[in-house]
Amino acid sequence: MTAELDRVESFLAEREDERLADYFDFLRIPSISTLSEHAGDIRAAARFLAERLGAWGLENVEVSPTPGHPVVYADWLHAEGAPTVIVYGHYDVQPVDPLDLWERPPFEPRMEGGRIYGRGAADDKGQVHLHLWVARAWLATAGRLPVNLRFVFEGEEESGSENFDLWLEANRGRLGADLVVVSDTGFAQGNHPAITIGLRGLVYGQIDVEGPALDLHSGTWGGNVQNPAIALARIIAALKNEDGTIAVPGFLDEVKELTERDRDEFARVPFDAAEVETQLGVPALFGDPAFRPLERRGARPTLEINGIWGGFTGEGQKTIIPAHAHAKFSCRLVAEMDPRRTFQRVKDAILAVPVPGVRVTVRHLGDGMWTSTEVDHPASIAAARCLEDVFGAPPYYLREGGSIPAAAAFHRLLGLPVVLLGFTNPDDQAHAPNEQMVYANYEGGLRTIARYWEALAALGPGLGAGTRS
Repeated sequence: MTAELDRVESFLAEREDERLADYFDFLRIPSISTLSEHAGDIRAAARFLAERLGAWGLENVEVSPTPGHPVVYADWLHAEGAPTVIVYGHYDVQPVDPLDLWERPPFEPRMEGGRIYGRGAADDKGQVHLHLWVARAWLATAGRLPVNLRFVFEGEEESGSENFDLWLEANRGRLGADLVVVSDTGFAQGNHPAITIGLRGLVYGQIDVEGPALDLHSGTWGGNVQNPAIALARIIAALKNEDGTIAVPGFLDEVKELTERDRDEFARVPFDAAEVETQLGVPALFGDPAFRPLERRGARPTLEINGIWGGFTGEGQKTIIPAHAHAKFSCRLVAEMDPRRTFQRVKDAILAVPVPGVRVTVRHLGDGMWTSTEVDHPASIAAARCLEDVFGAPPYYLREGGSIPAAAAFHRLLGLPVVLLGFTNPDDQAHAPNEQMVYANYEGGLRTIARYWEALAALGPGLGAGTRS
């Protein structure tokens, strides 16, 4: 460890209480991007970031507008002969329902049992926050950063990154870089350090089934009018086979078969199915029997129903045939799958289900591309070395089931390689009640990133070769 890095670590250790209080202040802002009533909170979270970036020595700080929520941008570009790195994260969070399952209010963060609890603690405010403090520590102790940094913090990731591509296109001129680092991923089961080398893409849509103009009396019209809720149930049931495989014609046509090396890498990652079943509260894991759970999570596509509604759902009785019924669905996509083509295949399959007496429409609500990173890229190798130095074990390489639309956009629109270097514990309950982050992961993340900037500086500029998305 260099003398400069030693001073950075001392700075971080000496200000632990201040840092934790600042982390809590960030978590208290209910920056829920998908709910319009929290638009003011989104702006408050953006100001929180901008104020600290400016006060701690970053330059060209801007709360940059989009047609939706703003992107916070800042940079420091004085490391001559060193790489330029874009650091991406998001400051918006998921809704908190069901609220009654939270043990404490979601926006009243607390430390308990070595974990930080609160909405956004892991996804993704905690990881954004550690990047802020690493930059502060380097600038406060060395007066410089080892690499050139551009911070790009999005406010719409949890609502689909609807405007992020537009922002990238509009700001292409100030986003020159060699590499993108995304800290919005986590560790493997057992809280073992990991680097994510693949994320699935996403397609999101809605099925609308319409029958009579109004709800009908089920005694008068039952048996003579098609029930939209039953029709919807038949449509949903037709999309999958009993063993969990997807029944949509052509859905798997673009999916590459796993190689022997791929399957060996998946097998190397520890996975205790019984432990996961207990954690999730399910009697058994379920899916395509030809693949193991980690393979299904990271290397196979999905089709899931995310919500169903229609008719009477209140207390007591109301004997009706509902006028309409609806469902939202999503598909997770793996490498080489085209989102729009996949949506069309699902739409065609839905419309092909015979349900006479109703009108069925399928709406496209959004999509995002998959991401893939080469393990042997110099920036990936450096990240693995820094993780091992801090956490004491070489990382596993994961393909994860989630999607980060921005990660794919950086490569697709800007041609940049992406390293997915995240620190959350695998039981962080992101998107669920009682979200939390193991504090040791946060602390280790600080020190890993501090080392990583030095490691990338040693490699020099021009890190773009060898990674694809």
